[in-house]
Amino acid sequence: MAPQTRRTSFPKVLIERDTDSERSSSDEEEEGEEEPQSEEEDDGDEEEEEETALENENRKAYEEASDAKKKGKAPITISLKKVCKVCKKAGHEAGFKGATYIDCPMKPCFLCKMPGHTTMSCPHRVVTEHGVIPAPHRDIQNPVEFVFGRQLKPRITRFKPAYVIPDQVHCAAIRYHSRRVTCLEFHPTNNNILLSGDKKGQLGVWDFAKVHEKTVYGNIHSCILNNMRFSPANDGTIYAASSDGTISCTDLETGMSSSLMNLNPDGWQGPSTWRMLYGMEINSEKCVVLVADNFGFLYLVDSRSNIQTGEPILIHKKGSKVVGLHCNPVQPDLLLSCGNDHFARMWDMRRLQAASSLYNLEHRRVVNSAYFSPLSGSKILTTSQDNRLRVWDSIFGNLESPSREIVHSHDFNRHLTPFRAEWDPKDSSESLAVVGRYISENYHGTALHPIDFIDISTGQLVAEVMDPNITTISPVNKLHPRDDVLASGSSRSLFIWRPKEKFEVAEQMDSRKIVVFGGQEKKRGGKSQDGYDDDSDDDTNNLKGKNVKLLKKSGKRTSRYGHKAKR
Repeated sequence: MAPQTRRTSFPKVLIERDTDSERSSSDEEEEGEEEPQSEEEDDGDEEEEEETALENENRKAYEEASDAKKKGKAPITISLKKVCKVCKKAGHEAGFKGATYIDCPMKPCFLCKMPGHTTMSCPHRVVTEHGVIPAPHRDIQNPVEFVFGRQLKPRITRFKPAYVIPDQVHCAAIRYHSRRVTCLEFHPTNNNILLSGDKKGQLGVWDFAKVHEKTVYGNIHSCILNNMRFSPANDGTIYAASSDGTISCTDLETGMSSSLMNLNPDGWQGPSTWRMLYGMEINSEKCVVLVADNFGFLYLVDSRSNIQTGEPILIHKKGSKVVGLHCNPVQPDLLLSCGNDHFARMWDMRRLQAASSLYNLEHRRVVNSAYFSPLSGSKILTTSQDNRLRVWDSIFGNLESPSREIVHSHDFNRHLTPFRAEWDPKDSSESLAVVGRYISENYHGTALHPIDFIDISTGQLVAEVMDPNITTISPVNKLHPRDDVLASGSSRSLFIWRPKEKFEVAEQMDSRKIVVFGGQEKKRGGKSQDGYDDDSDDDTNNLKGKNVKLLKKSGKRTSRYGHKAKR
């Protein structure tokens, strides 16, 4: 008996030609229109044999495609026509061309999200303080705020000090991580230790006084390390929250790690049940570790016994990601959270339960971060994906609307670590914030993404620092709590910035200050459990050997100061 073979029907592939009469596949899918069918021609007309055969084949292909569509089997359509990456329509192009961003005519300005002008001519791009109302000079009339201010008066100066900006690359570790950097943290007692987490879940411990040494612990988490905090009782222990749904407690000397909590004990059961941990904070007074997941719940873990306490508390909209937690530095019972439900919420931890928030600070889009001011704790700074930094001058005042909205370019794509504007912990006036920039600028023919220092009381751009050899985006930035040092994570590399004057007086850069680790360790085509592509980083890392030599030898540096950005 002859063997029987099963016939499988492969999907038809239609290739659309780039003509004015035809539209792209994305337009047809959006409008829900059927594909055009070829018209039958007169049988009486005589044609050549080759043309007749070609027409018959085309007619048969379109008929089969229409029959498949009627049966619910839509054919695969490959469009050869160029379409806009923003609105998915043909006839124009939008996006970055080098350092220039071309706007889509169907969409408003990419920077300020308002119609009527392009991104290149946006007034917020030319003058960062455009439309920003400065902080008012008023007497305190609220009695609670008056008492709060009197208690903090010795710690806060009445005069704004001169800003010290780290504007020169002091040392760098190129390709330190195997995936993009996701978070940074300085050691609480050792000024030269920087901790970094990456997309692969690895934890790096870098002594930037000994640049050539590399310590990376890769056995702690299986995917993105989203947040980490030092233990208040032991500066050699760090807690970390990851997208694998676990909280780890790691000894930095030995690299030994223990799991405090695992929200996915049964492993991967699909995205509807997989819980990821994002926001993280430690309340030292209550000895509790707080973490939040991607379903809107808050978890409490006792840092003394390393055991979860109580039941999860719904603090944001159910099913939304909670990406940030921060306790007030003066009154730790006040907790600030932010998430993907477009809200930043303030809570009283003494009566922490669902729907019991003290204030709900509404935003127009996802809130990437929310922080109390580092000294007084009376101000709030948030970063939203609508390209706005929002500032509330007093938590005792009117929180219905922000005191100021500052337009800044930090709207990002899915392959970037979210931008977060952070306070300068050394600024006694609590008015300086640092944040990376998304839209590139053309500096002498090179597309650079500066790191911006912004005066949040006026909206002015205090400084934009960059190096001509760093062409990747720097979304992760951390200011040192004691030294005039800025750490930035750009793609897989780490950079340490110091003020130029101090740097030149201390010592000159030598070959030991720039170290290149590893090669290309990315796996092509892989995906992690959080849904991001493993082979996608911030930008293509252009810091090759030639550019590193330039960084070491060239005395040319790019750093600009002023009340407004010069274009």
